[in-house]
Amino acid sequence: MNLVHKIEHWGDTHHPKVLDIVRIVLGVFLLVKGITFMENTSYLRGIIIDQNVIDVSPDMLMILVYYVAFAHMVGGILIAMGILTRLGCIIQIPILVGAVFLTGIFQEPINAMLWPSVTALALLILFTILGSGPWSLDKVLSFKG
Repeated sequence: MNLVHKIEHWGDTHHPKVLDIVRIVLGVFLLVKGITFMENTSYLRGIIIDQNVIDVSPDMLMILVYYVAFAHMVGGILIAMGILTRLGCIIQIPILVGAVFLTGIFQEPINAMLWPSVTALALLILFTILGSGPWSLDKVLSFKG
């Protein structure tokens, strides 16, 4: 049994049901954040440009903005429904790592924009390890009772 299977097995056997509620809330949060970004792409574009970290062409910047919004929406749905949860989390982790650093982690010691990103990143790492849990479509579709 390789390391990935051992982690999956451990996560499947050590998953309290209350964490499923946290997983659903995280998924809904990411979905709403993605919808918000899609409705107001200039806001996300402004966040990225204001940091002076990413220097890309305007076309590439808009591709990045739409990727972030789309990934949040799709990943949020996957995480909330509990289907392909680990994949949904893995897709989100690079975006949230970028969000943690783009919201000014090194600029301001107390930053209201930073804490939701750090919390979401920690939960994504947790659910990458633990998986979907007992209240999920993965469990329903597995037919393992």
